[in-house]
Amino acid sequence: MSPLVKRPVGRRGSAAVIAGLATIAALVAPTAVAAEAPAGKASAAQLATASKAVLTADVAGTAWYTDKASGKIVVTADSTVSQAAIAKIKKTAGSQAGNLVVKRTPGKISRLIAGGEAITSAGVRCSLGFNVIGPGGYHALTAGHCTVGRPSWSIGTTVTSPNQQVFPVYDHGVIRHSNPAAADGRVYLYNGTYRDIINSGYPSVGTRIERSGSTTGYRTGSVTALNVTVNYGGGQLVYNTIQTNACAQPGDSGGPLFTGNTALGLLSGGSGNCSIGGTTFYEPVQRPLSLYGYSVF
Repeated sequence: MSPLVKRPVGRRGSAAVIAGLATIAALVAPTAVAAEAPAGKASAAQLATASKAVLTADVAGTAWYTDKASGKIVVTADSTVSQAAIAKIKKTAGSQAGNLVVKRTPGKISRLIAGGEAITSAGVRCSLGFNVIGPGGYHALTAGHCTVGRPSWSIGTTVTSPNQQVFPVYDHGVIRHSNPAAADGRVYLYNGTYRDIINSGYPSVGTRIERSGSTTGYRTGSVTALNVTVNYGGGQLVYNTIQTNACAQPGDSGGPLFTGNTALGLLSGGSGNCSIGGTTFYEPVQRPLSLYGYSVF
C-alpha cells in the first residue's frame, strides 16, 4: 500500500513527521484480593484463574481483559478462532468457564505492518507515533514489532540496550533521529493540518480518541477496554494494551493514539479494516516515556 501523504519533516514550524500504529504494554499479573465478591459476581481470585486459563489455552487471534462492571473476563475472538478453539478456552477454564464472555470481532487480529513508505526499513513500512525528547536527544516512538531486528530506518537508527524490552510483552520501539531538525512535536491529521501534542496521559473506558496512520489517515473512535492482553500467535503476547473501536490497516503500525493535545498510545495491531470496521490495540505511551525518561514536546 502507498502512503496517503509524504512523511512530513521539520519542527513545529515546518511539515510534520507523523502517524502510525503501535504500542506495547507491560505485563501486570492479576492479583487476588482476599475479600468476598459481591453477590452474583466472581471474586478477584476466580477472575484471575479464568484469565490465566485463557493465557494457558494459547489461542491466537484472541484478546482479553477483566471487566469490573460485569465481573467477567471478556474474550475478543477474531474470525480465525474456531468454535473448537473457544471450547478449548472454556475447557481450560474449567469451573471458571462461566466467568468468561466471548465476543467476536471481524477480520484477523494481527500486527499491522506493510511494505511502502512513511517510516521505512528494509522494504517494511510502519508509521511514526510521537517524536519525543530526553536522554540522547530527539527520538521517535513507533511499534516494537516494527523495530525489532531492523537497526536502520529512513529517519534514523533503532535504539537498543540490555534493559530495553520492545516485542513481545511490550510493543514499543525507539528510533534516534539522524536529523534532529526533522523531529516535529505534532501529529498530522491528513487534511493539511496538524495537532500539537503537549502532554501525555492514560485514558478511561469511553474516552473519545483519535488516531493517525500512513495507510488510513486520521480516524476517531472510543476506548472500549483497558489492560487488554493480545495473543498474536507464535508465542507473541502483548500485555496491558488499550482497546478501541477505531479502525486501522497494515502500515498504520506504530502510529499515534491521542485525544486533543494529549498523547495516549502507539498502535500495536488489530482486526478488520476501515471498510468494515474493527478493533485496535495500543501500547500506552506512558510506558516508554517513563521507562526511558522521554517526554513529548
